[in-house]
Amino acid sequence: MKKRTLLFAGLLLLIGGLAASCGLSEKKITMTILYDNYIFKEGMRSDWGFSCLIEGFEKTILFDTGTSGDILFQNIDILNVDIHCVDLVVLSHIHNDHTGGLSAVLEKKHDVSVYFPISFPDHFSQEIRDQQATPIPVDEPIGICEHVYSTGEIEGSVNEQSLILDTDEGLVVITGCSHPGIVTILKRVKEILDKPIYLVFGGFHLMNHSDAQVREIIQEFESLGVEKCGATHCIGDTAIGLFKEAYGENYIPMGVGRVLQVSY
Repeated sequence: MKKRTLLFAGLLLLIGGLAASCGLSEKKITMTILYDNYIFKEGMRSDWGFSCLIEGFEKTILFDTGTSGDILFQNIDILNVDIHCVDLVVLSHIHNDHTGGLSAVLEKKHDVSVYFPISFPDHFSQEIRDQQATPIPVDEPIGICEHVYSTGEIEGSVNEQSLILDTDEGLVVITGCSHPGIVTILKRVKEILDKPIYLVFGGFHLMNHSDAQVREIIQEFESLGVEKCGATHCIGDTAIGLFKEAYGENYIPMGVGRVLQVSY
């Protein structure tokens, strides 16, 4: 009986090991803030702009590239990020604090596709080709790779696209500056994928909004069912405080060096 018990226990361990090796273990997406005007991890360098690396899907994605290639790569080096693993670059909008580091990225990694709103100037595509990368102008919502979507270009004071990650926890929405309005972006997200929104983070562009206006936006977040949020970059300290107050433990502090993980 003792031998049978030991044999059965050994068989369970073998099956468990095979399950893990066959990819049945939980998959994780890792999102790392590479560029921001706030610092999360000591030793990082802050600057006005935004960039986020998304790893764990079939493609590794760099969302926005900050203002300065030098600062971007200082942070990349400190975080031990391998830029050669990047498959796709997605640019939210035309402003330099989101596109300024692109040339430095393409100098080190040529064979990538660069997704950008279709309203970018005509010469932008040629500049990407000149660096041996592939330009992909985005108009309507599209799938970028499995589980990852663009909202498509949304019109606003500056036209912009945002990223949608479809995860087990719900949708994760990553924004650059939210020039068309963060609520407008979230409503577009719900039109594309009618699933619960687990997390929204990135720039919300609320620096010139009154406290009352920010509170109205927070109410819209709640009515749209946004579970967690992490506001940064162009939102302003006052608005960050209001989101922290409203979301409590579900507010996610952001900044350069912040690493987030979600299962899918």
